[in-house]
Amino acid sequence: MEKNRVITVMPYQSPCGTLLLGSIDDRLCLCDWQVEKPHDKVMPRLRRILGAELTEGNSAVLSETASQLDLYFAGSLTEFSIPLLTVGSDFQKRVWNELMKVPYGTTLSYSELSRRLGSPSAVRAVANANGANALSIVIPCHRIIGANRTLTGYGGGLPIKKFLLDLEKAPYLH
Repeated sequence: MEKNRVITVMPYQSPCGTLLLGSIDDRLCLCDWQVEKPHDKVMPRLRRILGAELTEGNSAVLSETASQLDLYFAGSLTEFSIPLLTVGSDFQKRVWNELMKVPYGTTLSYSELSRRLGSPSAVRAVANANGANALSIVIPCHRIIGANRTLTGYGGGLPIKKFLLDLEKAPYLH
């Protein structure tokens, strides 16, 4: 593992809360809601696996991410085009890749996502991988809802999940 790697981080103020954006090696590795419990798990995992320390600052990829998030929140961007670095197990990466195939303005249940992955009995594992996503919004874990079409867990909290789905005009039971 390389030493002295650095994750450059900066806050991004969205209309529904603060995200911490992070980049390393010209790729986005973090877009995480600044709420205590989920953030307390994501950041140590990234630092440990990447062998990196944090420094506040800006980078080209962070500036581009902020610009694309501005467009997303304005309703004029439906798909992100940012170089990503996903940090997790092979299974988590499979889940996150499948999440990126869920189109803007649509929702899936955890069981539907499990079936798409060819693992219909792995609903809990899929839900855990969904919860470990360090790239909120960009990898749209907010589009995954309960089997009864209601909102269930989200790292940023259910009010933010509701905000994002309403912004996208995505179907769910209110």
